[in-house]
Amino acid sequence: MTDTASTPAPTGKRMLSEQVHAQLRDAIMRGDHSPGDALKPQDLAKERGVSLAVVREALVRLVGEGLADRLPNRGFAVPDFSDRRWQEIAEARRTIEPVVLRLSVERGDVDWEARVRAAHHRVARTPAYEPGEGEHYSQAWAEAHRVFHRTLLEGCGNPVLLETFDRMWTASELARRWSARRTPGRDGTDEHRRLEEAALARDADAAAELLVRHLTLTAEGLTG
Repeated sequence: MTDTASTPAPTGKRMLSEQVHAQLRDAIMRGDHSPGDALKPQDLAKERGVSLAVVREALVRLVGEGLADRLPNRGFAVPDFSDRRWQEIAEARRTIEPVVLRLSVERGDVDWEARVRAAHHRVARTPAYEPGEGEHYSQAWAEAHRVFHRTLLEGCGNPVLLETFDRMWTASELARRWSARRTPGRDGTDEHRRLEEAALARDADAAAELLVRHLTLTAEGLTG
């Protein structure tokens, strides 16, 4: 007999809060709200026809994800691109991900090689921009980009390290989009191609060096 009481269905308020959270998250990622913009709960609630409590709950979740700041006595705001946290996250990624990539190059099997090749093909062939999705990279490209970077590391065979990558990627994605917008002349396609080639050539030193450079250029795009 199934115990339905152990998994209660989401309440209407919870579902509404999740919808508003997703809407606000997408709007911030699209660039509808500029760095440092205030996120006023009253205005957002009125725009979406929901209660103030629902919007506040969604904003608190965004704060937890690093996509909004909670300001003492001033409500909420989009983080600024000069926020120190972005450089701290970039430093963490430059410290950890090249080490994981080395393990991946050393341990990855032929199936891993095939996945890396397929993931690179996808990110290289996916249109970076789509009409109606703003000036930032399209959602399809952003997902292909994430999958490529994660696949490079999956050969390490360590789920704890991959979970660490997932958390850092989520925390840094907004900053990456801002950096891309501020450095339109950057040739990310070539950077990805060289990463794939070094990894599949089993050149751990070159792959790690290229990844450090790749991550450094993203961080520098927020300080120039």
